Amino acid sequence: MALSTFVKINSVNNLTDARYCAGMYVNLIGFDVSPNSEKPVSPTTFNEITGWLSGVDFVAEFKEEPIEEVKEVIKEYNTKWVEHTRLDPLHALRKEGYECIYKQDITNVKSVKLELAEDLKARGILLHITSKNEKLTEREIEIVRSLAEKCEVLLGSGIASSNVHRLLQEMPIKGITLTGGDEIKVGLKDFDELSEILEELEVED
Repeated sequence: MALSTFVKINSVNNLTDARYCAGMYVNLIGFDVSPNSEKPVSPTTFNEITGWLSGVDFVAEFKEEPIEEVKEVIKEYNTKWVEHTRLDPLHALRKEGYECIYKQDITNVKSVKLELAEDLKARGILLHITSKNEKLTEREIEIVRSLAEKCEVLLGSGIASSNVHRLLQEMPIKGITLTGGDEIKVGLKDFDELSEILEELEVED
């Protein structure tokens, strides 16, 4: 089995999510390691989870930390991918060989110039577009489409099992992102929404 598009899972913090998603052949599993987060994933937890996984790459997710702090933190995590909400740290990390993802809310993306999208493409940095709203407006879909024609976009908003194929057809995006959640108790997880979307994307090899 495989998935019909590139998929990143955001903010994974437990083995149940990680093993399920790896078993569904997602491309990337992200871990919030930002010191500014309420509950960052510690190096110990990261190693305990990733030690069970194979065939998937891991992303260290940051927020506003400066490059010096990012470099200190990622020494403790075995990953070649970094996601950040600021470009300067990503430019520096790309020069050191890291794969990078630039995360921005749709409200900020509306003002992103196409020249920036072209620069992201030239530097090999993915653009991760998110939103607090459950659905994208037609105007937002048009903005995502325009950016996706200039750089590689991961869409992290407005996605459901009922519309995921339509969104992938309407916009030339690289793929999508979905978000993990907390376990109800160790080993017990409500997978309904996440699993429905992943199962919709399943294709035969």
